[in-house]
Amino acid sequence: MSPLPRKKTAHSFGPLVPLPGSERPAPAATASHPASSDELVNVTIRLRRRQSLNALVSQSASVVKPLTRSDYARQYGASPADMRLVSEFATANDLSVVQKSTARRTIVVRGTIAQLSKAFGTALNDYRLADGRLIRGREGAVMVPDSLVTIIEGVFGLDNRPQARAHFQIYGPVYTTGVANPRAVATSFTPPQLAKLYNYPADRTGKGQTIAIIELGGGYRKADIAAYFKSLGLTAPSVKAVLVDGGKNAPGDANGADGEVMLDIEVAGGIAPGANIVVYFAPNTDQGFLDAITTALHDVRNKPSVISISWGSAEKSWTPQALNSFNQAFQSAAALGVTICAAAGDTGSDDSVGDKLAHVDFPASSPFVLACGGTKLLTTADGTGISSETAWHESNTSATGGGISDVFDKPDYQADATVPPSVNDGKRVGRGVPDVAAVADPATGYAVRVDGRNLVIGGTSAVAPLMAGLLALINEQRSQPVGFIHPSIYGAPTTFRDITQGDNTTVAGKGYSATTGWDACTGLGVADGQKLTRLLTTVA
Repeated sequence: MSPLPRKKTAHSFGPLVPLPGSERPAPAATASHPASSDELVNVTIRLRRRQSLNALVSQSASVVKPLTRSDYARQYGASPADMRLVSEFATANDLSVVQKSTARRTIVVRGTIAQLSKAFGTALNDYRLADGRLIRGREGAVMVPDSLVTIIEGVFGLDNRPQARAHFQIYGPVYTTGVANPRAVATSFTPPQLAKLYNYPADRTGKGQTIAIIELGGGYRKADIAAYFKSLGLTAPSVKAVLVDGGKNAPGDANGADGEVMLDIEVAGGIAPGANIVVYFAPNTDQGFLDAITTALHDVRNKPSVISISWGSAEKSWTPQALNSFNQAFQSAAALGVTICAAAGDTGSDDSVGDKLAHVDFPASSPFVLACGGTKLLTTADGTGISSETAWHESNTSATGGGISDVFDKPDYQADATVPPSVNDGKRVGRGVPDVAAVADPATGYAVRVDGRNLVIGGTSAVAPLMAGLLALINEQRSQPVGFIHPSIYGAPTTFRDITQGDNTTVAGKGYSATTGWDACTGLGVADGQKLTRLLTTVA
C-alpha cells in the first residue's frame, strides 16, 4: 500500500525573510497589549504580474486600444503556478483561503492572530489612538518564505491602522473637515452651474458609462439623493453600493464621512446624470483601500470607465509595498482604459505632515493618476461668467495640495512641463502634482445635500468627481473610453485655462506658486470642457 502524501509544512518553503518594502514603524499611539491570539483576521496577499505592462503602458503615449478585462486577466494577471504556491503556503500554515482573483493578483487568507503572526513572522499588538480608537498594529517587516519573496508583492491587513483622510471641507467660520455649519453663508455652485461656467458638453449625460467612487467610511441615503437631484431638475442617477472587506454603506450624520460620500455622488451625478454610479465601500486601511480599487477596476459586472478617489495622505505615511501595489493597480487601469481621478489634498504644501517640509498626497502622486488640485472661483455679477480664478489658499489648513513627489520620478509626459525642483532640497525633480484643477475653496464651494441638510462643501475631493463626470460625458461620445489621458493633455496645454495667481505655501519657505504654464498648485489649469472633448475625441 502506497504511503499517504505528506502534508507540506511551512519549512518546505524555506526560511522566513523580510518582504522588501513592508517595513513599518509602530503606530503613533499607546501600546495596549498583544492582540488576542484567537481573533480571526483576513489578510490580502498581492502577487506579482505574469508579465510586465511597461511595453503596453508607456508614460509617453496613451494606450491605443485598451485591453478587455478577460484579456488582461489572462495575459497580465497572476500566474496559476504562483497562485497555487501561495495557496499551498497558506494551507501549510493552517490559514483558510477565502478568496482568489487572478485579475486582481490577490489571495485573501483567514486565520487567527496566532496563526498569522507565525506565518508572517511578525508580532501584532493592540494600540489605543489619541481619539480612543483601538487598532491593531505591527512594527518592522512582514516575513515571507525565501522561495516566495519574489512572488509576493505585498501583504496587507495584518495592520489595520487608519491610512487616509477624506479631502473635503464644510464651509463655516473655520473650514474644518467634518464640522457642519449650515447657517454659514458662502458663494456656492451646483454641478450644472459649474458645467456651464467650465464649458462642459451640454448634449451628453454620461449615458452608458459607469463612474466608480471609492469610499472609506460614511454612507448615503437614497432619500437625500432623490431630493437633491429633484432640486436640480434632474433625474437622479442610478446609485448602488458594492461592499469590500466588510465595508458598509453606513450613513451617520453630516459631521462625519457622509459629507464626502454625498459630495462625490452629487457632483459626479450632477455632471453626468445619465451615468451609473457605483460606490465601493471599504474600511479605512491600506488593505481596504487597495482592495476597493482593485475590486472596482476588475469589476466585470459594472465595468467602470472612470474611478474617482477623494481620500489620501502624504506619501511618507505609506509603506513602499503599498505605494508599489497601488501604483501597479493604476498602471493596470491605464491598460484597461480606465481613468483614475484623485484629490491632491486640502492643506497645501504641508499635506498635514507637520515636519516643516513640503509633501504631496498619494494616490494623487502616482504618475498614472489624474491629480486634481483646487482653485478659488469668482463669477461676474450676473453669475454667467468667470471674473477670476486663482489657486485656492485661504489658510494653512485650507489650501490646494501640490508639489514634487519624493517617490515617483518625473514622468515622460511632463518632459516639456515647467516642473521645478523640490523646495525641500532644490534638486530633486520628480512627478509634479497636480495635473489639473477646478474650484475647491469652501468659500466658493459646491451646494450639496447631506443627511437632510443643505450645505456648502469644498476641497479637492470635489474636483475628482467633477473631472470623473466630465470624462464620463466624453466617454459617451467615443467608441472606447479615454483611459490614460496624461500624454494627450500635456501635449495640448491650451486645452486648459491657465491659472497664474496664488500659492499653496502652508509651511514657511516650503511651497509653490501659480505661474504661467504648468505649476505645482493648479497643474495645467482648469479644463475647458468643449476643448477637452475635442482633443480626446480626435485622439480616438
